[in-house]
Amino acid sequence: MDLRDEIEQTLRAWHAYEVNRGSAAVIDFDCNPTDTATEPADSRLTVYLRLRELHTRAERDEATHLVSRLNADIAYLGALLGEHPPFAAYIRATQGCGAAGWHDGYITQRGDQARQALANLGVEWGPDTSRDLHTIEGPIETDEAPDAIRQAAADYEDAVRQATGSQAPFELTIETADVDAYWAYWLDGAGHRVRLRLNLRRSAFTKVAARQFALHEVLGHGLQGASWTAQAAAEDVPWVRLSSVHAPQQVLLEGLAQALPLFIAPDDELLLTRTRLDHYSQLVRGELHVALNRGASIEELADHARFRAPWISDEAISDIITDRGANPQLRSYLWAYPAGCDWFVNLAEADQATKTTVLQAAYQAPLTPTDLAALWPTGPTIGGQDT
Repeated sequence: MDLRDEIEQTLRAWHAYEVNRGSAAVIDFDCNPTDTATEPADSRLTVYLRLRELHTRAERDEATHLVSRLNADIAYLGALLGEHPPFAAYIRATQGCGAAGWHDGYITQRGDQARQALANLGVEWGPDTSRDLHTIEGPIETDEAPDAIRQAAADYEDAVRQATGSQAPFELTIETADVDAYWAYWLDGAGHRVRLRLNLRRSAFTKVAARQFALHEVLGHGLQGASWTAQAAAEDVPWVRLSSVHAPQQVLLEGLAQALPLFIAPDDELLLTRTRLDHYSQLVRGELHVALNRGASIEELADHARFRAPWISDEAISDIITDRGANPQLRSYLWAYPAGCDWFVNLAEADQATKTTVLQAAYQAPLTPTDLAALWPTGPTIGGQDT
């Protein structure tokens, strides 16, 4: 068994251990599914020590992608065991990028861009922005959402395949859930089988949201995972074939999925307005994420959130702060959203050759932020550069 396979075996055992005890899953997409049952690990400490051993071997072999992945697993598991490293160091180890954040002028500029897009639709910037935009986007009933998402995915599939070069097949299942969690939509899967879950407690269904999440979840995450599966089946790939939200492929996954409308549907004014507003909102969440981990008070965070986004509710502010604080998984994973979204929004403004190169590479392998920067050396610093 080679080193990559030993790492995967260890991660599967860790995943089984966490799932059996009702904790957050370790693996969210399996690009090398197997029918063989996995024996759960004995303990988190057992896994931690094994990962450290594998890391030493990967460094000795100069296996860059394996070292990067193991850095993430060790840092995240260490946090589960009680470590609380500085925010920037934790993000660097897990998500593989910096955590400087974005300077005030840049965030304001992106906010102005979103504000203008809203104004073009007749939506004012203020306490009712979110409600008014939801109305314009065309609300639909909950039971209509699965069919609307399937139809939108079918409508966009050829365009996404053309842009990314992917020919991988996939099978989609859509389920509903009702859980008290930050996510409204979640996709996981194994091989060519992908599952989209709609969280009824968080979801607000509109025609635009159906188009957005067909691109984000189905043709972003789903087709991407199936494409990596096809690549792993075609050759002996050097990367770990198990995707985890605490690992450095997540910047790519969440970044491209959020920005995909800019590449695929540039003439859809409603969808682009939603994407512009979401980009700005993620930058604001990034500000709060950094400030929280630098010791800002709850009052300061709440006041800043209301200043940046006057439509935001106290409940939403509470969730944003809570999710980015002590939870080891979310303290890492939620940084992938602003870091990835901003980089890919900027990529959408680059030349066509660069866009094509990155999008096609993104559907061949789980690229890290280092890989992305190598494909576009003149692009912005992933994770911001607050100077």
